[in-house]
Amino acid sequence: MERIMSKMRNLDAYPKINEDFYSRTISGGLITLVSSILMLLLFFSEMRLYLNSVTETKLIVDTSRGERLRINFDIIFPSLPCTILSIDAMDISGEEHLDIKHDVYKKRLDAYGNVIESRQDGIGTPKIERPLQKHGGRLQHNETYCGSCFGAESSDKECCNSCEDVREAYRKKGWAMSDPDMIDQCKREGFLQRIKDEQGEGCNVYGFLDVNKVAGNFHFAPGKSFQQSHMHVHDLKAFQRDSFNISHRIIRLSYGDYFPGVVNPLDGVKWTQITPTGMYQYFLKVVPTLYTDDSGHSIQSNQFSVTEHFKGAEVGRLQTLPGVFFFYELSPIKVTFTEEYVSFLHFLTNVCAIVGGIFTVSGILDAFIYHGQKAITKKMEIGKFN
Repeated sequence: MERIMSKMRNLDAYPKINEDFYSRTISGGLITLVSSILMLLLFFSEMRLYLNSVTETKLIVDTSRGERLRINFDIIFPSLPCTILSIDAMDISGEEHLDIKHDVYKKRLDAYGNVIESRQDGIGTPKIERPLQKHGGRLQHNETYCGSCFGAESSDKECCNSCEDVREAYRKKGWAMSDPDMIDQCKREGFLQRIKDEQGEGCNVYGFLDVNKVAGNFHFAPGKSFQQSHMHVHDLKAFQRDSFNISHRIIRLSYGDYFPGVVNPLDGVKWTQITPTGMYQYFLKVVPTLYTDDSGHSIQSNQFSVTEHFKGAEVGRLQTLPGVFFFYELSPIKVTFTEEYVSFLHFLTNVCAIVGGIFTVSGILDAFIYHGQKAITKKMEIGKFN
C-alpha cells in the first residue's frame, strides 16, 4: 500500500514549494489583479454565448421545384380611391391574374388618412327606370333579371346584372368602356357619381398573392386591365381623368413567412409624386431562405434586395401607364440559417482555455518583470562599487 502511495506521489505534476521560498512583489500583485479582472470578463462573455443561441449561415444551390411564392403586402395610396384601384399579377410562364380580388382587402381613407366605413357594393336602389333586360325591354315584376352585356357576351346565356359584370365582360373582350353613362347598369348604380364622391379619398390595400415561383411582376394601377394587340393596357377612359397621383407608402412588403432576423427593405418606404403622371418601378431580387430554429422547426421564406426607378411621361412616346410596379426575379442560391446552442463541453473547453491561457501569460509577464528588476538592481549595485 505504501509503495502504491509512493508511486502516486511521484505522478504529481504540481510540486509544492515551501512558503518560506515565496517572494511576493508589487508588480506581481498588480498583474494578478489585472489578469483576474480579465478572466472574469472573458468568463461572463463566454457564459453569455453559451446561454444564447448562435446562428450558422450557409449558401447552397436552390434545387426546389414546383413551389409557390406568397407575397404579403400592405400599401397606402393617399390620392387614389379604392373604386379605381386594381391589382394585377403575371409571370414569365404566361400566367396572368387580372383585377385580383381574392385575399385582397381595401379600406377607404379620407384626406387625413382616417378609415371611412366601407359600403356594400351592388346594384342598389335603381336611380332611373326599371333595369333594362337583355331582350331590350324593361324588367317586369314577374320577370327574372338578365341584363345585357352590350355585345361583350361570351355566350347567349350570359347575363350582366351589374356595372361590374359589364366591365368584366368588356375586359375579357379587350374593350375599353369609354362612357359608363351609356351602360344601363352603370347609370343606375351611379358609377360616375361614386367616383366623383370618392374624389380626394385614398385607399389602404392589403392582403397576399399566391403566385408561381418564377420571375414575374405585380402592380397596383387605376382602371380595369385587359389585353389589346398582345399588350397589357388599363381602361382609364371611364374615369374621365388625365392624371393619377400614385404617391404611396409601403407599410409592409414581404415574400413568404416571417422568421427571426429577417429585414424587409421596403417596410416603411414612402414616395411622393411630383410630376402629373408616371410609373414607379421596384426591381427586386428575391433570395430563397430556409430558417431552422434550435428545436428543429423549419420556415421556408425569402429575403430580397431592391432598386427603384420612376418612369415619367415623355414627349414622343406612348403614354406611360400610371401605377406602382414590382418586378421580381429569383436567385438560384438559397440561404440557410440554422439556430443552435453551444454544447456544455465546448463551453467548458473555452473556459479552461481562458483561465489557463491568462494564467500562463501572466506568469511569463511576471517572471520577465521580476527577473528584469533583479538584473537592473544587480547592475546598479556593481556600478556603485566600481
